[in-house]
Amino acid sequence: MTEYNFSSKFKKANIFSIFLFLLSIILISFKGLNYGIDFKGGTLIELRSNNIEASSIRDILKNMDLGDVNVKKFGKEGDFLIKVEQKGDNEKLIPKIKEKLTENLNSEVNFRRVENVGPKVSAELLQSGIIAISLSLAAMLFYIWVRFEWQFSIGSIIALFHDVIITIGIFSLLSLEINLSIIAAVLTIVGYSMNDTVVIYDRIRENLGKFHKLNISEIANLSINETLARTIITSVTTLLALFSIFILGGEILRGFSFAMILGVLIGTYSSIFVASPILKFLKVSYKTLEKEEEKIVP
Repeated sequence: MTEYNFSSKFKKANIFSIFLFLLSIILISFKGLNYGIDFKGGTLIELRSNNIEASSIRDILKNMDLGDVNVKKFGKEGDFLIKVEQKGDNEKLIPKIKEKLTENLNSEVNFRRVENVGPKVSAELLQSGIIAISLSLAAMLFYIWVRFEWQFSIGSIIALFHDVIITIGIFSLLSLEINLSIIAAVLTIVGYSMNDTVVIYDRIRENLGKFHKLNISEIANLSINETLARTIITSVTTLLALFSIFILGGEILRGFSFAMILGVLIGTYSSIFVASPILKFLKVSYKTLEKEEEKIVP
């Protein structure tokens, strides 16, 4: 068993976590999020053509007064992803866009995929995404409350909020697109982070019953060391798969895999340096378990 003194780093880690959390809140509040077409409404076009540059496509579309237009390389050479802001009936614009591009680029233009999302649908999708994340957090809180004592519930839910807010804050900082796949990634992050936290909490609870003379910092340190090998193996194997998707999965899966990579790294960190120190702050001890057992036994 490893014998790293994690508890000695708790204070510095907490200051670092609070700083990142507050910075993320500020970024989300003032800089905002770069909502994708799923939440903002508009038209998505996957285009294929030869010997053209993204800047040329962008200049042509800007002259058409289409509103907010985003063009970037996508997948193989000659593939581009075009996003056009919702502005009137975008379906009627598709033939005009294709005609204009073909005429000005002097090259055959192939629209491989066209997706339209209306403002009403996008607003409903955004609302559903927020509800899904909120319900998942509430369900996790209920599970921990039933499974452990209330102090553990507070620690786990703070760790979950920590992971979700910082992940979204990084997306805000980097102006990365928030779409339905990112919502799915956030929900997965919630489950992964909770799983890691429960493993450590379960060992802490077990060790509290075994070592009555040790304080909560010593118990937490012992428990983290006992579960460290499992934590590292789980995180590394998960990251190997995610990095493979990020590198080889193409543009469509890049945002999802990046969010998952952030979630695994932050979730592993928070289960050790956020969830565990909170038990010390709440003065959890063997007597805490005894009081809960007294309430259960009639």
